[in-house]
Amino acid sequence: MAAQPRFQPDAGPAPEDRKHPVDETLPPFKMFTSGLQHVAAMYAGVVAPPMIVGPAVGLSARDTAFLMGASLFTAGIATLLQTLGFWKVGARLPFVNGVSFAGVTPMIAIGKDRGYDGIAVIFGAIIVASVLGFVLTPYFSKLVRFFPPVVTGTVITLIGVSLLPVAFRWAQGGDPAAPGFGSMKNIGMAALTFVIVLGLRKLLRGFLQQIAILLGLVAGTLVAIPLGMTGLDALRDADPVGFPTPFHFGAPQFEIAAIISMCIVMLVCMTESTADMLALGRIVDRPADERTIEGGLRADTLGSAISPLFNGFMCSAFAQNIGLVAMTKVRSRYVVAAGGGILVLLGLCPVAASVIALVPLPVLGGAGIVLFGSVAASGIQTLASAALEKGENALIVAAAVGIGLIPIAAPEFYHAFPKDLLVVLDSGISTGCVVAIVLNLAFNHLGVKDRSSETPSDSQSQSESEAESESGVGAVVEPHPDSHPDPHPDALPVR
Repeated sequence: MAAQPRFQPDAGPAPEDRKHPVDETLPPFKMFTSGLQHVAAMYAGVVAPPMIVGPAVGLSARDTAFLMGASLFTAGIATLLQTLGFWKVGARLPFVNGVSFAGVTPMIAIGKDRGYDGIAVIFGAIIVASVLGFVLTPYFSKLVRFFPPVVTGTVITLIGVSLLPVAFRWAQGGDPAAPGFGSMKNIGMAALTFVIVLGLRKLLRGFLQQIAILLGLVAGTLVAIPLGMTGLDALRDADPVGFPTPFHFGAPQFEIAAIISMCIVMLVCMTESTADMLALGRIVDRPADERTIEGGLRADTLGSAISPLFNGFMCSAFAQNIGLVAMTKVRSRYVVAAGGGILVLLGLCPVAASVIALVPLPVLGGAGIVLFGSVAASGIQTLASAALEKGENALIVAAAVGIGLIPIAAPEFYHAFPKDLLVVLDSGISTGCVVAIVLNLAFNHLGVKDRSSETPSDSQSQSESEAESESGVGAVVEPHPDSHPDPHPDALPVR
C-alpha cells in the first residue's frame, strides 16, 4: 500500500502569511495590563527630570508638579508617534519615549534661579534643536551601516550596565540627602521585590509570567505600606483633572547659547535612540533598517518639538523598557501604544498618576535590577555573534566598554572639562558608542590588507566578511519583502 502524502491542504495559513509579533494585537485586558507594566517601569524616569529641573530654576512645588504631569502627557504623545506613527514618522516598534536625562544638566545651567523666564528659554532652545534634528534625520539615519554586531553589542551592553546604577540608587531610596538613604530597610525591600519578581517568573506560566514585573511591583508596594515606606498624601492632594495648558510658563524665548547647548543634547539623544532601536530590533526579531531608524528619529524629534508646547521637555528612547520587552517576550507595538495612551491619561488625571507614584523607589529598584540586567544580557548575546576572535574586534569591545564605564565607575573623572562637553562625556552610552564606531571604522573599514599570503578560501572568506561589514550586514538585515506584512507601507522605500 502506497504511503499517504503528509500534505494537509487545510492545515492553516503558511507561516509567511502570519503577522509578525510586532504587529499583533492582544485581547484588551492583556493589552492594558502589559501596557501598564511598561508605564510602571518608566514612570520614575519620566517624572525625575522635571522633579530635578523645577526646583533648580526656582519653581514652586505646585509648578513642579505641573511639569511632572506635562512630562507624562508629552511622553505618551511621543510614544504613540513611535509605535503607531503616520506618514514617514515612527519606528513602528515597541519603542517607549520619555523625558531624556541627557538634558537635565544643560537645562539647569540654562534656567538656574530664573523662574518662568528660565523655563521659557529652555523650551525655546528645545524647539529649535528639535526642528534642526528633524531636518537632519534622513542624513543621520544613514549612519546605521556603521553599526555592525561588534558596535551594537557593545552599545547594548553599555545601555544595560549604565542603567544599573539607577536601579541601585532607587534601591537605596532615590534621594542621597534623605535620612534613610541606603538603609537596610530600603535595601531589604528592594531585595524582597527582586526575589518576588524572580520567583513569579519561575512559578507562573503564560500571561501571568509576562506581567511578573507588574505583579512584583504590586506585591512589593503592598508589603511597603504597613512598613510606612509609602503614603497616600500624594493621592489625597492630587487634582482629579488637570490639562497641561499650552505655554503655561509663557511664550518660548530664544537664546543662542541655550540653543547650541540643546542642539548638542539632541545629537546625543539621536545617537542613543539609534543604538536603542538597533537593540530593540534584534530583540523583537525585526532588525532596524535605515527606514526604521529614520522614522524613529523623526518621531523622537517631532515629539520633542511638540513637547514644549505642552510644557514638556525633550523626549528620547527609554532603554529600561527594552529590557522589559526582552524579559516578557511580548513584542507587540500595540502594547506599548496602550502604555502611551495610559501616559496621556495620567497627564490629564493627576489622581491616576499619583496611584503609580505610590510604588516606593526601593521596590522599583529591586525590579529595575532584573530589567536593566536583561538589557546587558541582550548585549552580551549580540557580542557572541560578533566574531570577537577575528581581527581586532575584541580590542574594539574592550576599548569601547572601558571608556563607556568611566562615567559609571568614576563619576567625577571629567570634572575639569568644560560643562558643554559634559553633556556627551557624562553619558557612558554616548562615549562608548562613539569609540566603538570610530575603532570599527579604523580596524574594519579603512586601509587595504595584504592578501598575498592568504589561500584562495581565506581570501574569499575575507572578501565576504568585508562585504558584510561594508554593507552593514550583521547590524541591519533587510527583511525579505514577503516575510511579513510591511508595518508601514507609506514610509520611505528601503534604499
